Amino acid sequence: MEILMVLPYPPSPIRVRPYGLLQALAQRGHRVRVLAVQPPEDRWADPGPLRDLGVEIRLFPLSRPRTLWNALRAWARGEPLQAGYADHPGLREALWQALHERWEVVHVEHLRGVGFAQEVPPERLVFDAVDSITRLFAQARALAPGRLTRWLAALELPRTRRLEASWLSRFPRVLVTSAEDAAALRRLAPEGSAQVVVLPNGVDLEFFRPQPIPRDPATLVFTGKMSYHANVAAALDLIQQIMPRIWARRPEVRLQIVGRNPPALLRRAARDPRIQIVGAVPDLRPYLARATLAVCPLRYAVGIQNKVLEAMAMATPAVVTPPVLGGLQAVPGRDLAVAEVPEAFAEAVLALLGQPAARRAMGEAGRAYVEAHHRWEALAERLEAVYRCPA
Repeated sequence: MEILMVLPYPPSPIRVRPYGLLQALAQRGHRVRVLAVQPPEDRWADPGPLRDLGVEIRLFPLSRPRTLWNALRAWARGEPLQAGYADHPGLREALWQALHERWEVVHVEHLRGVGFAQEVPPERLVFDAVDSITRLFAQARALAPGRLTRWLAALELPRTRRLEASWLSRFPRVLVTSAEDAAALRRLAPEGSAQVVVLPNGVDLEFFRPQPIPRDPATLVFTGKMSYHANVAAALDLIQQIMPRIWARRPEVRLQIVGRNPPALLRRAARDPRIQIVGAVPDLRPYLARATLAVCPLRYAVGIQNKVLEAMAMATPAVVTPPVLGGLQAVPGRDLAVAEVPEAFAEAVLALLGQPAARRAMGEAGRAYVEAHHRWEALAERLEAVYRCPA
């Protein structure tokens, strides 16, 4: 097939969904061209590996002043700030020219790309919403750390709700990562005529795989982009509510928090020397490979948590909260451990720390689960069916 993909950020191992799908589509013999905005936070992204697979990639750098101007213009139009964040006249021109070529499908991703999607004839468009941002803001308004984050979520919520509700009548084919997000969109527009298709995220099973190195006896790891408010809330819950309960019985347990841009409030909270705020790393695998357990106590979540898929792929047993199960078919107690409140979460961690055989069995089951349900090649095959389905 001839596939044109339009993205509000460059595909990269951090932007794992388009990166994984593009790899699989190219390996399956499709001709793919990518038009992508490159905002300041993605300046480091290297498209080389995708280009080596034959993917054509054009990047359109976006300055910080331009992103702020774009967001203000979106606000003046009554739209969410994110809806205008990635607008770029050069990409719009390239898209307009490409629409005169013989691309069979135009795949546009994310709320930040919705302005580009509106330029595409509906019969050629597949819009990948990824998650319901309305659902995210509704949770963040009540549960996010810090008054400013909660206030911004409340401010953006009605604008985001109106915009997402319009998608099911304007875009004939809409993708999301989880059934929960599909249901959330349907509730916004119950009369909408769009096909809403659940296409989960995958994991690179060759890159994230078990490694033949010994695990630490008592190290927990929490990974993710630490500038994201849901991850900050989870990290604070770990530091302030969960770890003290664990230390009361296992004072030797250490916690590593690994991910880009940890805020100052997180560093201030992590005063205990048994907590290490690692920040950005070139490769997560050594941390996941050495950890005794991966922990992910999210208060709220949308879509699929890639951090958990990556840990499971490396056979690192994971302890998570119920919101993390969204979009997964994993079996609690077999593929991963699930606990809701801090007391129960600490107990689940302590139980696994004391049972090496149970940890090994859960790690092996987690690896088997992602092999069965989250291979990029299988997900690309499902995406091809969406592309071929008449709009």
